[in-house]
This record gives sequence, C-alpha cells and structure tokens, in this order.
Amino acid sequence: MTEDGKPKELAPKTRIGLRFADGNVHAETGCNEVGGEVSTAGGKLTIDVLGGTEMGCDTPRQEQQYWVEQLLKDRPTWKLDADTLTLTRGTTTVVLKDRKVVQPDKVLDGTRWSLETVVEGGDTEWHLVGSEKAHLTISGERITGFTGCNDFQGVVATTGNQLTFSDLVSTQKACAGDDGKLEKAFVTTLKGQVTYTIEANRLQLRAADGNGLDLTAR
Repeated sequence: MTEDGKPKELAPKTRIGLRFADGNVHAETGCNEVGGEVSTAGGKLTIDVLGGTEMGCDTPRQEQQYWVEQLLKDRPTWKLDADTLTLTRGTTTVVLKDRKVVQPDKVLDGTRWSLETVVEGGDTEWHLVGSEKAHLTISGERITGFTGCNDFQGVVATTGNQLTFSDLVSTQKACAGDDGKLEKAFVTTLKGQVTYTIEANRLQLRAADGNGLDLTAR
C-alpha cells in the first residue's frame, strides 16, 4: 500500500484482503470483516451496503478498519492483471495478490490446528482467553488433541469434504469454569459428522445445525 507516494504500513500481525462471491465483496480489514453488494462497472468498485462484524479491536487495527472502509466507500478504480488486483483512490494505491499464490491452503492431514473461535447457532462466535491451547491433529484415520482441559484421541473417516468422528476417549481431569465451557464446545463438534473447509491456514468445522469450530494452523 502507498499513500501520497509513501509506503503505508499495516497494523502489526494483520493483513488486508478482498473476497468476491455471488455479487458481493467481503473485505478483511485486520479487525472486522465488512462488505456488501458490489458493482465493478465503469472500472470502479461500487459497494451498496458496507456492513460487517462488530468485534472490538485495539486502536491500530480499529483505525486500519476505518481506513479500509473509507477506501471502499470512495469507489476506488480497479485493475486486474493476472493474479494482481490494484485499487486506486486519489494518491492511495493498494496492490493485492491472489491469496492462493501468497498463502496456499494448508493440508488437513498432519497439520496441528489450534482453536480460534467457537460458532454457535450458525452465526454467534465466541473466544475465550487461552482458547488457542485447544487443538487437534488428524493423521490418517486417527484424531488426537487437547480440549483445553483434557487430552483426547479417536477415529475419523474422511469422505469428500465430510469428517465423521467416532470412538473419542479422553483423560478424566475435572474441568470447571472457562475450561469446562471450552471443552464442552470442542467435544460437541467432534461428535458424528461435520463438514470441513480449508482456506489458507484456517480450518472450519461445521455440524448440520451450524455449530462448529474455526481453527488455525500453528
């Protein structure tokens, strides 16, 4: 990114990205994801409604979100050249590379996936301090991991984008408070069949009722 001819730094440990699908654009701002219906007519990005998630962020990430939102509201011009998308607004230029070139998808098998968020009811997400200590690893037909309180292992069958878990056993440490809440959510997802998707270093597990887990390769 450049602004007034000078490089503009991202907030620490963040990235900016755009995802286009079904007439909509979703922008990863480093804080919340925002977006809406989009038109690319006339060489400009025109977004009808700019809404998104409402997670609280520290000041650098929050300011970066406002900056990205303003960029998109100002209908920047766009140019696509192979795997490179360039957005321009006045003296501001943002150059984006195809995510699959910059950050290829991780493989499911053999990767250690650490918990990022728990999803309930299909749209409610929550994260506890220390949630990332819960993790899982799939190796062939075996799954092993840690619930945040107890070690566990079991059997997993993979069919297409479906995972079916069975025979899960764990250590028997008593889990109270946040550890107990985390373990319950974690284990509930790993019962029966879930759908999985991998994008870059993120794994999503979703049950038929919309509940699930979002995990990150670490």
